Amino acid sequence: MSDYYISQIYPSDKRANDEVDALLVSEGIRRDANLDYTCGMYDDEMHIIATGSCFGNTLRCFSVSHEHQGEGLMNSIVSHLIEFQFSRGNTHLFLYTKCNSAKFFGDLGFYEIARIEGQIVFMENRKTGFQNYLNSLAKDPLPEGYAVADSSAAPNSESDTDASCDCSDKKVAALVMNANPFTLGHQYLVEKAAAENDLLHLFIVSEDASLVPFQVRKRLVIEGTAHLKNICYHDSGPYIISNATFPSYFQKDENAVIESHAMLDLTVFTQIAKTLGITRRYVGEEPTSLVTGIYNQIMSEKLPEQGIECIIVPRKTCEDTPISASNVRLALQNDNFDTLAKLVPQTTLDYFRSPEAVPVIERIKKQQNVIHY
Repeated sequence: MSDYYISQIYPSDKRANDEVDALLVSEGIRRDANLDYTCGMYDDEMHIIATGSCFGNTLRCFSVSHEHQGEGLMNSIVSHLIEFQFSRGNTHLFLYTKCNSAKFFGDLGFYEIARIEGQIVFMENRKTGFQNYLNSLAKDPLPEGYAVADSSAAPNSESDTDASCDCSDKKVAALVMNANPFTLGHQYLVEKAAAENDLLHLFIVSEDASLVPFQVRKRLVIEGTAHLKNICYHDSGPYIISNATFPSYFQKDENAVIESHAMLDLTVFTQIAKTLGITRRYVGEEPTSLVTGIYNQIMSEKLPEQGIECIIVPRKTCEDTPISASNVRLALQNDNFDTLAKLVPQTTLDYFRSPEAVPVIERIKKQQNVIHY
């Protein structure tokens, strides 16, 4: 072990990257497309015998050579990655792992958030992180005039740690959206959910993995729904995972990735729903998307088992074509503001006509493909 050392592997180092890929493949793992740091442990002959990576505040793509398993190399890799993450200011860390590896990471200070048996475990390095998140959701400001039953007078002193609210006499729904950017399709979906319920919890995906930055997306969602008075807005935080950052590297195929993502999302969402008294979840239909089709099918099957109705809403159309954020980005890429005006609310249009939007539009124009499914 004294002859081994860990070093960052740069994208330009073809030999080292080939060795990392080979090491991952030997463990049945594909290199994740979303990585921003990779390290390798070298033996005394300069061969990589262990590896691990990061993306944002997550740890990913671990592997140790068969010949060196049992030597404690993974402990060193994980320690190195944690030290690196701390050095760049990420102290709240997450990882996804196979079920049979969860105990190992538990011994290294990670705690289970959600588990899909036989597929994946989602973990974090804070014991009460998820519970603190649930408590914070319950403290987000409700719409003016809306009240939930006051549980503070209950004799159970555990009310300080149990953030769930009693909304049993109300219709309470939820929507989760990325809104990259906010379109007339998004607005229609929100309006429908708001009209059919007493309270709508609207979660905006806060991971900055989209072409339109989170703070802009959030502002456009709030501005585009300001006429609705029964919405409680929430940042999704790190627990509602976007398609862009969900790991695919140890899933056998694309369908398995979609299914495990949906199941993990539902496991987390069920706890959120219990906390906020949510009994309905609205989702938009997207006929051309394999991902959305599988996702919606799983939700429509599994959510009712948890007492949550899944309502799939047909997409709003423009000239017989479903309105999508992808088509909005395509219009921006082509400087087609006439089309843009047909696809987005006035508040979104005003933003993209403003000088503030120039850097975002330039980022969109530089993308080879802005059509995402």
